[in-house]
Amino acid sequence: MEKSFQPYSGYTFLLLIAALLGLGIFSITREWHAALITLPVLTAILIATGFFFINPNSSRVITLFGKYIGTVKQNGFFWANPFFAKKKISLRARNFESERIKVNDKRGNPILISVITVWRVQDAYKAAFEVDDYANFVKLQSDAAVRSLVGLYSYDNFDDDQEEVTLRSGLQEINHALETALAERLEIAGIQVMEARIGYLAYAEEIASAMLKRQQAEAIVAARFKIVEGAVSMVDMALKDLSSQNIVDMDPERKASMVSNLMVVLCSDKEVAPVVNAGTLYH
Repeated sequence: MEKSFQPYSGYTFLLLIAALLGLGIFSITREWHAALITLPVLTAILIATGFFFINPNSSRVITLFGKYIGTVKQNGFFWANPFFAKKKISLRARNFESERIKVNDKRGNPILISVITVWRVQDAYKAAFEVDDYANFVKLQSDAAVRSLVGLYSYDNFDDDQEEVTLRSGLQEINHALETALAERLEIAGIQVMEARIGYLAYAEEIASAMLKRQQAEAIVAARFKIVEGAVSMVDMALKDLSSQNIVDMDPERKASMVSNLMVVLCSDKEVAPVVNAGTLYH
């Protein structure tokens, strides 16, 4: 469990080193015994090895011969026991973009996906001692979380009437689920997941062409549906206006002919050339 450690101010021991060096120089001028000259100098050199500094959003995990002493998170110039081991752990936020990996979705379709993760070390003790390499641990667990998550969702719906959350349509829900899954996996290493989202999503090359044709067909069907829906509405309005204003009195056969002609004109994807009938409908 992480605990705080408060080291000594480095400036105090810097003055102590200056005093010891001054004592050594004074001993030389007085021609004292060699031991009295070398002792202050050696002591100053030993003390000098205990200096260290910490930048903002950095930390040092302090150990003594394998025993955890504590973690220093405040920034500044410090001094600690020269025999302390001081492991640097950055607390800054980091961006990680995974490589594009091929995974099968819920329907078994192969897709290519990558994720972008913003993370930072929250517990320096766990990052230093619970895992071997916390940066590599983030990478491996991100890939594992993506593979596990993608298997629970389809890339998209084959039926537009379905309300199933998919990778393509439900990005907000998927990103939230991904962030939660990553937070659970990385908690053991003392990692805080600040944001996780899908960075790239597409069908794999072997089925991309077939899926593109399906999407184009869906777009054409949807467009035709709107055209026919609008044409029926316009024909109905025309018949009602003709009847209500007594412009022409049509029997069922004439109405059927008019409806047929109007539907052809309105639904055709090419310009229609009209044919003028100089006679009657029946001749």
